[in-house]
Amino acid sequence: MATTEKDLERAQTAMTQTRHAGAVIAARYDRRVGRIVVTLQSGLELAFPPRLAEGLRGAGVEALSRIEISPSGLGLHWPALDADLFVPGLIEGTFGSKAWMAREMGAKGGRTRSNAKAEAPRQNGQRGGRPRKAALG
Repeated sequence: MATTEKDLERAQTAMTQTRHAGAVIAARYDRRVGRIVVTLQSGLELAFPPRLAEGLRGAGVEALSRIEISPSGLGLHWPALDADLFVPGLIEGTFGSKAWMAREMGAKGGRTRSNAKAEAPRQNGQRGGRPRKAALG
């Protein structure tokens, strides 16, 4: 399927709208509060702790302080960490790749403590425990 001039015009219009709404004009690491602060063309400022973003957790102040803004204004890059974030994704609450986000959610779920979660293995034990796996044969 060939790309037409009309397709290119639509893509350009969509990119212009996205860039206008969420293009980054400044990004910095605020050591005082331990947050990445991103200023958008619209005047909105986003701030988030580095531990929430893929590739930034555990990084030092020096590495976090060196932030490059992509030419489109829609991406952030940390050269010392080889980490990248897509700003429209940040606005939507996506702080990394789908696989990374899934691992983060799974880890949080595994750490969750509740009365129901504590009671489940007790009840399972009263029923004889976990069923044995059938032998392949």
